[in-house]
Amino acid sequence: MNHITKKKGIPCGQYVLGGCLLTYTVFCALPVLLVFVAAFTDEGAITRNGYSFFPEKWSFVGMNSVLKYGKQLVTSYGVTIFITVAGTVLGLLMMSLFAFAVSRKGFRIRYLLSIYALIPLIFKGGQLSNYIVYTNQYHLKDSLLALIMPLCVTTMNIIILRTYIQSSIPEELMDSARIDGAGEYRTFFQIVLPLMKPSLAAVGYMMATTYWNDWQNALLFIESDSKKPLQLLLVNIQRTIEFLINARDIPSSVMAQMQGTIPQQSATMATVIVVIGPIMIAYPFFQKYFIKGLTVGSVKG
Repeated sequence: MNHITKKKGIPCGQYVLGGCLLTYTVFCALPVLLVFVAAFTDEGAITRNGYSFFPEKWSFVGMNSVLKYGKQLVTSYGVTIFITVAGTVLGLLMMSLFAFAVSRKGFRIRYLLSIYALIPLIFKGGQLSNYIVYTNQYHLKDSLLALIMPLCVTTMNIIILRTYIQSSIPEELMDSARIDGAGEYRTFFQIVLPLMKPSLAAVGYMMATTYWNDWQNALLFIESDSKKPLQLLLVNIQRTIEFLINARDIPSSVMAQMQGTIPQQSATMATVIVVIGPIMIAYPFFQKYFIKGLTVGSVKG
């Protein structure tokens, strides 16, 4: 019996959907491209014509105003990388252990711990109480731990990790490990943790982004220049530029000459590039796990 195979072409709707997604991607990429162009645009051209993809004059003054901090910029980069890596690794370890505990049906106080984790999500003491606790009780003033501990554990990340364990890791697999003589810690580190890679990557990327962009805790707790993270340094650069522009004790004639020469707008865009550059580079490597981890618990067909 001859089997007739019919070659199916790509449905027209796929081309329409692809065109819509391509258009959406272009519109999302245009603001990022504009930021890069504005960072290398002459300040006078921005003052006269506003932001443009085709500037009247190019200039490196804005980027140089950020890069001139040289040694301090490198130090701040190192501090930010350290707190991002250390905080993310420590947070993932603590939250995955907590999520594993509350996911075990035989654990007697799992509901009590779940309620304990939900309390900070509903009730918060506020910034003043946090400052008093971390400085007076924990004595973390001007310490890098003050930048790591406040963001280390969050309720929503615990829920994501717990849901992933319950929905993606069979209970029978852990029971078989217990029958073979494995304890809880061995079961977690040798069986559960390797299977949690998608959820760990998703939560880890969100935590790393939060640590990387945090500057309020540094503003509250950090005093030494050697411990200033990148974001606080860039905030200080912006404040310095704004002070020069808004200073009232500068003669009006001098201010008139300075208008358009102080790289306020271009320096702002240059700081944005310095901040988001590493995150944009890292995102493609985590995208697969990021999407899979965020769809934990969805309906499967």
